[in-house]
Amino acid sequence: MPKVTVDIPQHIIDDVNTHVGGGKKFVSFSDAVRTALRKMLDQLDEVDRRRGRSE
Repeated sequence: MPKVTVDIPQHIIDDVNTHVGGGKKFVSFSDAVRTALRKMLDQLDEVDRRRGRSE
């Protein structure tokens, strides 16, 4: 799996980390980021579909 390096403001990292760990929604910070990116891409695909831009 490719590795990606990004700059993320500390307040966003802190917010994400409140949802990471035992008994919470995500098992790791990476899992939270992957899930968020997938959801964003799904939403963009839906917008494209509605606007007739999908293949």
